[in-house]
Amino acid sequence: MRTLVLGRTPARVAEVLATLRADGFDAEGVSTDEEARKLLEGQEFGVLIIGGGVEPDSRAAIKEFAVEHQVRRVIDGALAAPFDAYVRREFEPLIREAASKG
Repeated sequence: MRTLVLGRTPARVAEVLATLRADGFDAEGVSTDEEARKLLEGQEFGVLIIGGGVEPDSRAAIKEFAVEHQVRRVIDGALAAPFDAYVRREFEPLIREAASKG
């Protein structure tokens, strides 16, 4: 199941992607709403992770857009160090759960 990560800090997005990919997940990451919308329109994603730095108005709009484009699960995230452990503990079980319902 493809996962899209939207976060305002490119370095953190890169860390999340590195962990997800190392653990066998198919994931892409972006830092702007425009990039996220473009990917959601053109490709199929089952999960969207929205980082804690995404502003409330943007968060609400992108969640609505994701649902319209058949995203099964939207996860609100706010990374805590160490990032790899957080991703494994908080995000990966939710991605697996969404994939199992497919």
